[in-house]
Amino acid sequence: MTGPTPSSAVLNYLAFDYGLKRVGVATGNSFTRQAQPLQTIVAEGDARFARIGQLVSEWQPAALVVGVPYHPDGAEHENTLRARKFGRQLSGRFHLPVHEVDERYSTTEAKSFGARDLDAASAAILLQQFFDATPSERPE
Repeated sequence: MTGPTPSSAVLNYLAFDYGLKRVGVATGNSFTRQAQPLQTIVAEGDARFARIGQLVSEWQPAALVVGVPYHPDGAEHENTLRARKFGRQLSGRFHLPVHEVDERYSTTEAKSFGARDLDAASAAILLQQFFDATPSERPE
């Protein structure tokens, strides 16, 4: 009996809703293609990345997804640059592909669902957007 082929392997993903004080985290996989809120990290600097490192070790993601905010008209702003920098830091520290997702209105959507943890729920919305926009045959 042989193991799963690369195309049939279930791949885990972690998604992040970046903020200066908090980072929402969600998880999902390539089999169910359904995102689930995981937690909110309330830490800054090295403590934040240490906790993310624990999650990366635990979940063994194939790739990471980061929400990048824009103005309603699509224009970039200071938080756009911060989120992109966060994505580059994740890529550099954990040597994983990082995919950007437009996060406009994710928090508003999470509020409309009555989420108790808005940051983690927003991260789940971002990951679900990634799954919905990515063909299921594509591993990353």
